[in-house]
Amino acid sequence: MIGATSMSAAKLTFDERGLIPVVVQDRLTGEVRMVAWANAEALRHTDETRQATFWSRSRAELWVKGATSGHVMTVHDILVDCDGDTLLYLVDAAGPSCHTGAESCFFTPLHEVDAPAARAPFSLKLEGEIASRRHATGKASYVKSLLDGGAEAIGAKVREEADEFARALDAEADDRVSSEAADLLFHVLVGLESRGLRLRQVLATLAKRFGRGGHEEKASRAKP
Repeated sequence: MIGATSMSAAKLTFDERGLIPVVVQDRLTGEVRMVAWANAEALRHTDETRQATFWSRSRAELWVKGATSGHVMTVHDILVDCDGDTLLYLVDAAGPSCHTGAESCFFTPLHEVDAPAARAPFSLKLEGEIASRRHATGKASYVKSLLDGGAEAIGAKVREEADEFARALDAEADDRVSSEAADLLFHVLVGLESRGLRLRQVLATLAKRFGRGGHEEKASRAKP
């Protein structure tokens, strides 16, 4: 987090109103959630409490995101751009970030021909596409046929793809390794969808383990 000393060292440039724009990004998925403004006090409050705090230009007052809705944002890192005139908050968001109830404020395409799926990072688009196949027919959709087959069918495919990835890793060209890894990841996502789990939950688990030695982390896990 940025403290008072590092704020000075960063040479932040506030505008004539004493404000600086803040881009808010999901630290796990990369999704841009919103853009708001902060003054020095809002930034200091964010830095001290780790709760995303901004300056409301319309109400001329500080506001903590989610103070009334409960959709708070826990700030893990504050980054400053190369010119010192824009901030990036990397956050864990509890619930929707937009006042409309949308996860992100960025959901309106500039051109009507833009597909709605283009609004999200690719990992979320892929996850959403897999989830949408629940409503297809098994004959028309491969994913639907796997979901209908349940854990047994999905598990068999994951084991098959894991074996193919391992064999490619051992003796095949890089493009084959990449291709087999993509197949494995895809089927893992299908497995997560079958359990109603999101990729973000997996990334959160990895984030908790980050910074610990592999042997230490494994030893700390509860035995079944």
